[in-house]
Amino acid sequence: MTESLPATAVVRVSRGTFDPSRFDEVDAMNTRTSEYLIPAIKRLPGLIHYYAGVSPEGSAVNISVWESDEHAAQMGQLKEMVVDARGESEAAGVTFAPIVNYPVNWTI
Repeated sequence: MTESLPATAVVRVSRGTFDPSRFDEVDAMNTRTSEYLIPAIKRLPGLIHYYAGVSPEGSAVNISVWESDEHAAQMGQLKEMVVDARGESEAAGVTFAPIVNYPVNWTI
């Protein structure tokens, strides 16, 4: 069954890279930051889905689906994300690429 999304839905993609030898540190940091990020992100209106993962190959990703670009933009103002989690990530050696919002064209 295909999920029904608003015509204005966007996917927000945040990618980071790190030295694979620091995987355990980055993975532990990702789990630790989830303790305060999950409740903060859940409070934001317009959230449909959120996924976070860390690869032993040296990359991390946060992918979220929002009802609109305006809803996704809230993440850029969320203190727990832009100050707290970003600071912990950078301390663990994660370097971030620019965040991109993609309008959803189709789903399965």
